[in-house]
Amino acid sequence: MPFVRISLRKGKSPDYLTALADSIQRALVETFDVPENDRFQTIHQHDENELIFDRTYLSGPRSADFVYISITIGRPRTAEMKAALYRRLAELLAQSPGLRPEDVMIVISTSAPEDWSFGDGIAQMTDPDWRLRAVGGRQ
Repeated sequence: MPFVRISLRKGKSPDYLTALADSIQRALVETFDVPENDRFQTIHQHDENELIFDRTYLSGPRSADFVYISITIGRPRTAEMKAALYRRLAELLAQSPGLRPEDVMIVISTSAPEDWSFGDGIAQMTDPDWRLRAVGGRQ
């Protein structure tokens, strides 16, 4: 049930944005025990003066292609799973859409099941059988 916010500078093609989002989803499925159809992402494109980042803080040098990926998750993951996600994301994003690993920043935040409503005005994940409905579709 991750919710992914992707922030980058304006000017990338629709194909680039699709490749970016698809690579992120693939990494989540491969390393974070996320079902393929559990996909909720938003892409925020910013003017140059609206996405501010240090070019060298703890990594870099970062270029104008810098991408900030914020992932909100419900179920906590181990440090090993997080490290695997970081590595896999860097690998996949280098392949498609061609991002340099230095230009990828990832932040993971954890929340509780009652913090999520997928619609209908209810917190679906507080129901003990929510996983069965997630796999089988809406019931």
